[in-house]
Amino acid sequence: MKASYYVSQGKFDIRDVNAVEPKADEVMLKMAYCGICGTDMHIFHGKMDKRVNPPQVIGHEASAVVEKVGSGVTRFAPGDRVVVRPLDWCSDCPACEAGHSHICMNLKFMGIDSIGAFQEYWTVKERTLYKVPANLSLKEAALIEPVAVACHDVRTSGLKKGDFALVMGGGPIGLLIAMVAKAAGARVMVSEINQYRLDFAKGCGFDTVNPKEEDIVAKVNAATNGAGADVLFEVTASVPAAEIMTELVRTKGCIVAVGIYSQPVPVNLHKFFWRELRLFGARLYEAEDFDAALAVAASGSMPLEKIITGVYDLDDIEQAFSANTGSATALKTLIKCGNIEE
Repeated sequence: MKASYYVSQGKFDIRDVNAVEPKADEVMLKMAYCGICGTDMHIFHGKMDKRVNPPQVIGHEASAVVEKVGSGVTRFAPGDRVVVRPLDWCSDCPACEAGHSHICMNLKFMGIDSIGAFQEYWTVKERTLYKVPANLSLKEAALIEPVAVACHDVRTSGLKKGDFALVMGGGPIGLLIAMVAKAAGARVMVSEINQYRLDFAKGCGFDTVNPKEEDIVAKVNAATNGAGADVLFEVTASVPAAEIMTELVRTKGCIVAVGIYSQPVPVNLHKFFWRELRLFGARLYEAEDFDAALAVAASGSMPLEKIITGVYDLDDIEQAFSANTGSATALKTLIKCGNIEE
């Protein structure tokens, strides 16, 4: 079978390797599609080599069809269409024992810390798999992992129907958070400086603001009768967003930190004290978030196909990553890993 190995900054190598036979608790998947995420782009640009330890097959936003099951597998059979929750937890650490295996202290993120999905066949543990509803295409299913991120973020916030949600950042995750929040009954505004993404958000029915050209505090206050947002999702990981976010939420409002900051940034802690604000970190997703992602995607309330702005064959993976580098118009690019037709 073909497998695409990240080998060094800006380089992939397509290799012919043997598929891994499943152990008793494992499933061999025939891969359909795998999305390129921001972390994959960081890997491609050589920023995570110490963690990835190339050469390595990366990729984790995957949809597939079950090819073969191990002797102890009971929930899946060949031909089942599935998605992967790409987490490998230890079950023994304090986080796992407390029921928080998604932030296991020894967590291995599949496709980063271990072999991933950019290959024709991928063998994974049964516990990582979820069946895809019949009305979802495998292309759409490849977005379930990032939709689950959005579901976890929204659930963490405690957002309620009728709340006003401000999403800072209109990239793929920000847009998916906006869609999940809207599906939950919230009024949603998206803050973004990229004109293509602003137009895309408007086309999805969201109010928008460009903080480089407009007074974002005034616009949020105008939309909320001066109260501020009930919930703010900070997805940009930018210093300006961190500096202003406490000015944008109501008394006892909630800020969910989604963006991954590489360095500490200044945050107005006085505002947290003065207005009794709440700040939550939202790192990954739990099993219920994958269930919620599949349900909301199958409901038809999210225009997932619109977010897919490119599809490349596995042989062209290096070209796909290069095309995404610095692109103003790329949202979600998929790699077609196998020859599964729908």
